Amino acid sequence: MNGYPKKPMTSYVRFSKEQLPIFKAQNPDAKNSDLIKKIAQLWRELPEEKKKIYEDAYRAEWEAYKGEINRIQKQLTPSQMVSLEKEILQKRLKKKALIKKRELILLGKPKRPRSAYNIYIAERFQEAKDGSAQVKLKTINENWKNLSSSQKQVYVQLAEDDKIRYNNEIKSWEEQMLEAGRNDLIRRKSKSPLKVVIDEF
Repeated sequence: MNGYPKKPMTSYVRFSKEQLPIFKAQNPDAKNSDLIKKIAQLWRELPEEKKKIYEDAYRAEWEAYKGEINRIQKQLTPSQMVSLEKEILQKRLKKKALIKKRELILLGKPKRPRSAYNIYIAERFQEAKDGSAQVKLKTINENWKNLSSSQKQVYVQLAEDDKIRYNNEIKSWEEQMLEAGRNDLIRRKSKSPLKVVIDEF
């Protein structure tokens, strides 16, 4: 995959990437999620002719991207193509996940709720000073196992609170994404039953 061009950004992601530094400069103390909400609203209210500029740019870049990929592949021998296909299969999921993660960070998607164990690990890891990360984790894991039910309950409650926080934030975020036309980022179970049925045909 070395030397391959990067896939072009979608219209909305390009718009967001342009606007985010501007909004950050104007609102230095604001959270990314709040800024994304404002950007989503701005995109929603953007006149169609201005949206078309971003959409046309994306289509043009996509055609150029496909052309460059085809040009590179035509220069490869059959054995090089086989090796390339294997390499692509190995890297595709990892790269796709990384790109998706970066996009979701840019779009301000809320962090998933942490488990009681993860909250305990994060808390204790900050306090631990001696030994490598592996040694620290092993010690913390042993301490977790030795906690009483009542001691663990504190972290269970924190995890429950974090789950409530996540559910509230993800609902608000998904509403923003729907408004921005990013239905592809909505959890499947959040879609209407009719939409799911249609998708399956």
